[in-house]
Amino acid sequence: MSEPSLEPEVLRIGREILDRSADHRASIFDAGWWGGQVLEWATRDEAFKTALFRFVDVLPTVSEPADAVAIFLEYFEGVSLPKALEWGLRRLTPGSLAGRAAGRTLKEQVAALASLFIAAPSVEGAGEALSALWRRGQGASVALLGEAAVSEREADAYRDRYAALLSAMADAARGSPHPPDHPLSDSPRAEVSIKVSSLYSQLDPANWTGSLDRLAERLRPILRHAADLGAHVQFDMEQYAIKDLLLALFRRLMDEEAFAGLHAGVVVQAYLRDAARDLEDLIAWAERARRPITIRLVKGAYWDAEVIAARQKGWPIPVLTEKAATDAQFEELTRLLLDHSPAIRPAIGSHNVRSLAVAVAYARARGLAPRAYELQLLYGMGDPIAAALTAMGVGVRVYTPVGESVPGMAYLVRRLLENSANDSFLRRRFQERLDADALLAPPTVPPGGTTGRSSLPDAPRTLTSPVRSSEPFANEPPTDFTRRDAREAMTAALARVRRTVDRSWPLVIDGQAVETAAMTASLNPADPSQRIGRVAIATREDADRALSAAARALVSWRRVPVDGRAAVLSEAARLMRAKRFDLAALEVFEVGKGWREADADVAEAIDFLEYYAREMRRLGRVQHLGRVPGEDNLYWYEPRGIGLVIPPWNFPLAIPTGMIAAAVVAGNTVLLKPSGLSPVLGAHLAAVFADAGLPPGVLQFVPGRGSDVGEYLVDHPAVDFITFTGSQEVGLRIIERAGRTPTGQRHVKRVIAEMGGKNAVIVDRTADPDQAIPGVLASAFGYQGQKCSACSRLIVLESIYEPFVARLREAVESLTIGPPDDPAFTVGPVIDATARDRLQATIDRGVADGLALRVAPPPLLPGSYIAPALFGPVPPDHPLARDELFGPVLSVLVAKDFDHALALANDVDYALTGGVYSRSPAHIRKAADAFEVGNLYVNRPITGALVGRQPFGGFRLSGIGSKAGGPDYLPQFLIPKSFSENTTRHGFAPRVEKSDAL
Repeated sequence: MSEPSLEPEVLRIGREILDRSADHRASIFDAGWWGGQVLEWATRDEAFKTALFRFVDVLPTVSEPADAVAIFLEYFEGVSLPKALEWGLRRLTPGSLAGRAAGRTLKEQVAALASLFIAAPSVEGAGEALSALWRRGQGASVALLGEAAVSEREADAYRDRYAALLSAMADAARGSPHPPDHPLSDSPRAEVSIKVSSLYSQLDPANWTGSLDRLAERLRPILRHAADLGAHVQFDMEQYAIKDLLLALFRRLMDEEAFAGLHAGVVVQAYLRDAARDLEDLIAWAERARRPITIRLVKGAYWDAEVIAARQKGWPIPVLTEKAATDAQFEELTRLLLDHSPAIRPAIGSHNVRSLAVAVAYARARGLAPRAYELQLLYGMGDPIAAALTAMGVGVRVYTPVGESVPGMAYLVRRLLENSANDSFLRRRFQERLDADALLAPPTVPPGGTTGRSSLPDAPRTLTSPVRSSEPFANEPPTDFTRRDAREAMTAALARVRRTVDRSWPLVIDGQAVETAAMTASLNPADPSQRIGRVAIATREDADRALSAAARALVSWRRVPVDGRAAVLSEAARLMRAKRFDLAALEVFEVGKGWREADADVAEAIDFLEYYAREMRRLGRVQHLGRVPGEDNLYWYEPRGIGLVIPPWNFPLAIPTGMIAAAVVAGNTVLLKPSGLSPVLGAHLAAVFADAGLPPGVLQFVPGRGSDVGEYLVDHPAVDFITFTGSQEVGLRIIERAGRTPTGQRHVKRVIAEMGGKNAVIVDRTADPDQAIPGVLASAFGYQGQKCSACSRLIVLESIYEPFVARLREAVESLTIGPPDDPAFTVGPVIDATARDRLQATIDRGVADGLALRVAPPPLLPGSYIAPALFGPVPPDHPLARDELFGPVLSVLVAKDFDHALALANDVDYALTGGVYSRSPAHIRKAADAFEVGNLYVNRPITGALVGRQPFGGFRLSGIGSKAGGPDYLPQFLIPKSFSENTTRHGFAPRVEKSDAL
């Protein structure tokens, strides 16, 4: 906040601004206008506000007026409406004449609302708005709406639009410069604000160097054009995830000799905890480089999104969580900026009159001329305040967005959120009409609050902080590869593992290493010349010894108290955290996973350990049933016995960890037969459990051929249960064989099997394509489509098929293919040459049948690569639409309407995962009821289920058994027992204690 000696001047200037704007009313809060009434209602009714903003978000994609009414009725069902919106809408039939008329009115009024904040629908139409600003003596910084480029073609188009915008602004400004004494006379009249995320569809901070190179390549023509025109380019700030990358990009380009004379600047968001550090670094760089730049200081526009994203991922929240803390830090940073003028040119962006008054008061106290700094406001939000400041001789620039309604809705919703928030200054000033004392009071940080000067923790919790078993379960946070320390740790692990991978791994039976004559080699699918390791192959005799050891260990292990068994899982989780990057690096090499996919698999393994440890503590207590005197009725669980674990190669750590953890914490003993395509990771996992204190014999490591030792163990009468994840063909064969009861077997084998899917994603007419296309790409091509949960069928409604698929095809073409150890590539190899050849044959058939939308030859690389393939429209009975492919192949089907889409989605033998992209509440409800899948995802990718949040598993031919990572999974490894004792003796019944731990 301001220095005490300046406080009287701050208050004086603040009152002057308020007095000069007193006769004006911001149009957004004009109760005599439809939009003002609606916003006023939104500030009073949270349910209406939520429905309104969601309706506004979807409306531009609804072309028919009748559909607009239908969607309106869906969103506002059961929600109170203001008179400005009633018009008898509740009683309208959407398709009627009156309904269509009401729909047109709705669209017109929302368009009018958008026009308050968006100057024009196109660059060409922005001239009138800019001229009006210039006539008022104000400047403009024009921004293009639309923040998502899903393909490189779209990124090129954004580059060209920015160039066109610069030309249009320069033409409009030609011949009408600011007067020499104007506070903005030292700045170019033509100023463009650029969102760099729109210039590279594959932008990823994990690929730090590649992203910087590609962005710089696209920005250089824009900056050269701006330099030629004498225009100013401002680098807008966006989400926190790309903040550091954007700042590095700005400094890199401004250091280039070609742009030494360019007018340029960058934005700092005051609501970030590390804003002060960033600002100090920028100022120090500018002073060292003798490179005057503009630094625009704003509060920040993504607060809700940043908080939600951080909480979902378990990361530190990067923004200050108290509005007063942001306001206080804004004042501190304002003074810091003004202290370093003219090395930098401060641009203070706010609608809070106190914040603006602090800037003016401090600038005057330092003797700065009006042209040494400027104040900035958003178009349509603070016109009375801007007019007052201009009249006071302060330089004012207006951030002026232009663009069409569909890409503009995200911007509009952010503006509506700001204006309807309880702590919005404009609301408090123009709607609530608070007095000057309340509006100009210094921000007061609550006790324990912070102004944000402290930086974020130096490392994620996953690297440094143990998790106590007494804590409630929380998912292991994914590694944040936007952080330099995380990228460096992964790079170092890759180098370390690359040097040490090729070693031999024996069997482990009864805690002892067992060498075998036969060995199998594990090869890198990205480079088959690299051997990851050699692993022993068990014989049937080895299997018999392992079963005998498991039987001996079972006698004592089942009697270990639950807390002792759970403690082993918690220790295994601790060890995995310590080895996290090395385990992820090994996955990159052995199964071809990219950085994030590999890291997510390790995190999920940790989750299974922590979750099942807690679940067993819950289940492992004797339950007293009923409260009848004279009876003691107890219920508890006991282990099943010896289990056979047969995991897949595609989740080589998480899935076997979950299978083993559930079995052993329940008191069982286990034989692990890892996939022959990921045996080295299986050996590492067995070693982790041993190091965690699992007694010898509880876990046997017996890799072997499925046709030999695998089938032998499935049939063996000593095996009490089998848990399997893999293909339908193998799974059904296991179920069939396990159903036989040979002589000497005194139990019915339990089979827990997950057997794949043919998963569909439905995209309806209300879907947000900027959300749906990245979600489909992640679902279909993440880890090369080698997930049982992957999307292999995309069902698009007929009315949007052509434009949606056109954008999707360009997005698929933009995916990068190459070795997974390099984060520059989004698509790596498939698991081996056999999978590659099978997939290529399927692709060739689709091409021969004339269904190819996008098919490209694989890259000329040594590994097993398949280029992502897109087919459509695919007939529902074609093998592409029916057979599980397990690779980067996506088939697009066409549906007449949403009911037809659901019928197509359900018309397969599988029922594992499914997805819907829709902003229709009615469609979402219908999908929840009628989409026959075990895991249904709405408006998000259909892969990446999290333990405890999205328990995973399907039905039909997708699997039997309960959902992994959920409360019903562990009982499958247990046998329930019921005990009842008559405690009455000669009419006397003792008091019974409630419970004991087993």
